[in-house]
Amino acid sequence: MSSTLAKIAEIEAEMARTQKNKATAHHLGLLKARLAKLCRELITPKWGGGGGPREGFDVAKTGDSTPLSNLAGVYSEVAAYEFTTLTTVPGVIRYKGAKIQLLDLPGIIEGAKDGKSRGRQVIAVARTCHLILIVLDVLKPLGHKKIIENEQEVFGIRLNGKSLNIGFKKKDKEGINLTATCPQSDILAEYKIHNADVTLCSDAIADDLIDVVEGNRVYIPCIYVLNKIDQISIEELDIIYKVPHCVPISDYLKLVRIYTKPKGQLPDYTSPVVLPYSRTTVEDFCMKIHKNLIKEFKYALVWGLSVKHNPQKVGKDHTLEDEDVIQIVKK
Repeated sequence: MSSTLAKIAEIEAEMARTQKNKATAHHLGLLKARLAKLCRELITPKWGGGGGPREGFDVAKTGDSTPLSNLAGVYSEVAAYEFTTLTTVPGVIRYKGAKIQLLDLPGIIEGAKDGKSRGRQVIAVARTCHLILIVLDVLKPLGHKKIIENEQEVFGIRLNGKSLNIGFKKKDKEGINLTATCPQSDILAEYKIHNADVTLCSDAIADDLIDVVEGNRVYIPCIYVLNKIDQISIEELDIIYKVPHCVPISDYLKLVRIYTKPKGQLPDYTSPVVLPYSRTTVEDFCMKIHKNLIKEFKYALVWGLSVKHNPQKVGKDHTLEDEDVIQIVKK
């Protein structure tokens, strides 16, 4: 196994230092094929291909789906450091009559494919899921996102991808019959495949052909949950809302969402200002947006649970409640 990992590292290093252009496309395609073959050696013995013991967590599959989350009211240890969860914590919720199994898995770290931090067991369970939720720290999401994606790619998990309509059938003779509407690197020889019917669609790339030949890829939808949004600015939160497959949240208890209402316009319910429950005055709201706003503050109009009348004129010391709507009037 160590020799396989060494070969994988060697190919990954060569791919990293190879410039991507038309001249190197064929070479990179062959490297990807070799990498996929080596990665198969890590995958196959773990979930059935080698006949050996399966590597994973002993989790009984129940319910009608298996997305990962922590919403079922079960206890999952958390602490002020990363990767606290050490084993699978299962739970079940009901949604519109369906039972959905939720699994809180240990975090994936760089080197999971090498067996670090029970990484192979985590990914083995992830391959069986219908939906994956990846929880990221909003203060450093891109680096962690890339690490997790790379580790899962090695084990044949394609997040938010889809299998292209590529025809592939091995034969005993008659050579390679290739039907293509796009240029493709010849990577079949790397697999010692000399007789096959192959049909490629227009947007197929080398990775897609490798996936079809390997035959062990799984395509799973993924939602990236960006946590701790109370620690970023409104401008940064607006950017996150535009990122595909991303959902910003905060796991702090008793957070208060305040919606803004510009004068003469309807309230903006798409981007609430999030405040800790302990700091929810109008002045706190103003400081959250910009420190100069409180200097120009005259009064505020508030709609919601914190006032008796809608709207009600309030001062800077007024305490806001969750989902209040506020309009600031300047001097």
